[in-house]
Amino acid sequence: MTQAPTRMPVAVIGAGAIGRMHVERLLSHPDVAPAAIADPTPAARDYAAALGVPWFADHRELLERTQAGAAIVATPNGTHADVGIACIERRLPVLMEKPVADTLAQGLRLCDVAAAAGVPLMVGHQRRHNPILQSARKLIADGVVGKPVSVTAMATWLKPDSYFELAWRRQVGAGPVLINLIHDIDLLRFLIGEVESVQAMTSNAVRGYEVEDTAAVMMRFACGALATLSVSDATVAPWNWDLAAGEAAHYAQLDVNSHYISGTEGSLTLPRLDVWRYAGARGWHEPLGCSRTPVHRADPYVEQLRHLRAVAEGRETPVCSGSDGLRTLQAALAVQEAARSQRPVAV
Repeated sequence: MTQAPTRMPVAVIGAGAIGRMHVERLLSHPDVAPAAIADPTPAARDYAAALGVPWFADHRELLERTQAGAAIVATPNGTHADVGIACIERRLPVLMEKPVADTLAQGLRLCDVAAAAGVPLMVGHQRRHNPILQSARKLIADGVVGKPVSVTAMATWLKPDSYFELAWRRQVGAGPVLINLIHDIDLLRFLIGEVESVQAMTSNAVRGYEVEDTAAVMMRFACGALATLSVSDATVAPWNWDLAAGEAAHYAQLDVNSHYISGTEGSLTLPRLDVWRYAGARGWHEPLGCSRTPVHRADPYVEQLRHLRAVAEGRETPVCSGSDGLRTLQAALAVQEAARSQRPVAV
């Protein structure tokens, strides 16, 4: 009889909302398990105690006293580089929650240290592990839409007041551009290719915090396609990937689309995977036909954890490497710079 493989212990640094999401999946995952949690807050201490998972106030103490095969870093953006480097110095493969860092300089520093050490660095753009997005990528690669021409993406919803009780969420760098829209930028890079230039406007007119609550973005891709992206965390609206795709149980899934990709041969919606094409003659007077590509649902966070172990053990290469995540960060920061300067910004 073949013995089941031992679950690889994973250290989790940061026990906020996304850190706890990882912990919950680690608890029941067949391939990985929580080794320990590091987070200085009393709430994190109590959370770890309730789960029976070792807790440390400081990540450095966790790294010194805990045996782990990999680490997940889910701390505030400004700490990503330092915490990630501390893990890499102990030769721990890292799954870094997005963005890879808060600045390009810090992200490049982290990537350089990982490359020099030969330690895998992954970035948590979990949508890449979703079967919906993988099917969309294949459809586009197979030429179903032809040459991509126009893209519309929406990320509009309402964050509750309690979300902003943590001070860093009200400060520059923690708004929906870097916290949320960066996922949509990565999604489009994954499907359409590299971003060439960006124009944008942002507003904080609803809450009046230092950070933006709304942004309108235009992007030009290297392939020539143009995209318009609308993001706001201050609206009552269903048009966003999280509510539409049903990736996490704590969101009520809605039967809507959030992304529309139009090309020279057809169009594709996400996450419903509706394909619109002409069956015969082409032109705006002709009827369009619609077909849907069904896919099995799967939790991308669970698949990402499986992938983390496979990368840590050298069996797979990162679906989203540190350098890949850095290019997504560059495009997201270009949005902020374009909004500040009110000028197009090359990426």
